[in-house]
Amino acid sequence: MLKITFLGTGTSQGVPVIACDCEVCSSSDERDKRLRTSILVEDEHTTVVIDSGPDFRQQLLKAGVKKLDGLLFTHEHKDHIAGMDDIRAFNYINRKPVDIYATKQVQEAIKREFHYAFDAIKYPGVPELNLHTIDLRPFNIGTITFTPILVKHYLLDVFGFRIGNFTYITDAKTIPESEYPKIEGSAVLVLNALRKEPHVSHFTLNEAVRIMQHFKPETGYLTHLSHQIGKHADLEAELPAPVRVAYDGLKLSFD
Repeated sequence: MLKITFLGTGTSQGVPVIACDCEVCSSSDERDKRLRTSILVEDEHTTVVIDSGPDFRQQLLKAGVKKLDGLLFTHEHKDHIAGMDDIRAFNYINRKPVDIYATKQVQEAIKREFHYAFDAIKYPGVPELNLHTIDLRPFNIGTITFTPILVKHYLLDVFGFRIGNFTYITDAKTIPESEYPKIEGSAVLVLNALRKEPHVSHFTLNEAVRIMQHFKPETGYLTHLSHQIGKHADLEAELPAPVRVAYDGLKLSFD
C-alpha cells in the first residue's frame, strides 16, 4: 500500500507569515498553519521525502520518520532544499549516507548551498550523501517508482512526479502539453495554487481548478498556499468538487 503524508503545504514564507496580523495568519484553525511544501511517500519497504525545506527537521519529527531511503528534489529554490543538512541524523542512526535524487541543475545548487559536504577534507559531522542524477525517465527508489513530469516555474524547469495513481506538482505556472499523458488517469492530482491574484511563477486558484477540471481526477488537492488565498474553511466551501485543500498532516493511502 502506498501512503502519502503532506508534511507541509505552505509557500516559501510559510503560514503564518512573520509579523503578519491578517485573518489567515491569526487563525486558530490548525489547517491554516502551513510549513513549507513537502510530502512523505511510503510503502511497506521504502520511505522517501520529496523536498527538504527550512522546516525539514520539524516535519520529520512531527511525522515520526525513523528511516529515509531517499530524498527527492523538485527544484533548487531555497524553500525546497534549505533543510537538507538535517539528513545528518539519518547518517548517525543508519551509519550510512543518504541517497539524494535530483537533476544535475539541482545538484549544482546543493553543492553551492552545502559546499562543506563536498570538501575534499570534510569537517567531522557534515552531511553524508550519495547523489543520484535523475532526468525525465522513470526511476525507482527502493520499491517505489517515480515518473518525472516537467513543468515550468516561470522560466525554471521543475519536476513533478507521478507515483502510481498519485500525481504531485508544486511550483508550476505551466505544464507542457507533451507532459499531459503522464498526468492523465491520476486518481489524485496535487497542484500548487499560490493565491487568487495573478502570479508570474505559480498557478492561481482559478488556474489550478481549471487544470483539475481538465484532467478529472477522483480527487484534487491544492498545496503551496500563501496566506493571501484565505482561510482553509472558507476556501474549501467555495471550491467545486472534487477539488479539496490540502493541509499539513493530511494522509492519503492507495492500494
